[in-house]
Amino acid sequence: MEFKVLEETKTRLSFQLKGETHTFCNILKEELNKVSGVTIATYKIDHPLIGIPEFCIETKGTEPRKALKEALKAVKKKAEEFKKEISSL
Repeated sequence: MEFKVLEETKTRLSFQLKGETHTFCNILKEELNKVSGVTIATYKIDHPLIGIPEFCIETKGTEPRKALKEALKAVKKKAEEFKKEISSL
């Protein structure tokens, strides 16, 4: 995964996640929308085969990078829980 910032202000962060698909992007978007202070979290992929996901996060009362870190921690926790459930089968 390659992280590339496209735009960054105090309340907005736009970035690309080269090498990722809807699978990871959907869960990240969902976790971002749960973070307190995030007003908008969305992404798009222009072409289904060769497109690079572009995220946009807008916040109020929190820094977008802090919100992203919090959401990524939640994704990691869910992945670890899933791994634990699968290994118990």
